[in-house]
Amino acid sequence: MKKIIRGRKYDTDSAKFIAQVWANGTSVRDCEYWEETLFRKKTGEFFLYCAGGANSRYGHWEGSNGYSGEEIQPLSYAQAKTWAEENMSADEYEAEFGKVVDDGSTEYMTLAVPTAVATQLRRMSSAQNKPIGKIIAELIEDKD
Repeated sequence: MKKIIRGRKYDTDSAKFIAQVWANGTSVRDCEYWEETLFRKKTGEFFLYCAGGANSRYGHWEGSNGYSGEEIQPLSYAQAKTWAEENMSADEYEAEFGKVVDDGSTEYMTLAVPTAVATQLRRMSSAQNKPIGKIIAELIEDKD
């Protein structure tokens, strides 16, 4: 599926598959069936491809006839991590987002940077297969 959202292109064929979750193991033909698939673009941006039957959270109704639906949901890095924590094993999570160190040495913060800087950081993250925070930390450490 390809979709342009807020001027950004999302394409399930060219993005990297990360993980997938299905609703309670129902058949794809079941009206209650739904699925969510996490992808990462080459820019490092994450998104969900979501699909489902007529009675699912992704189904759409028109008049008295329900039908299956599909959509793309762009995710922030934090939203992707939250989805991954809820739907991936610890090994899968750490393979995508890096080792989790539970010693209080990491602090989470939100920052605003120019779009060009954010794009470059996402590209670096994808190319180096490292979280953006680690790239920033390494850049700062190199300056000392």
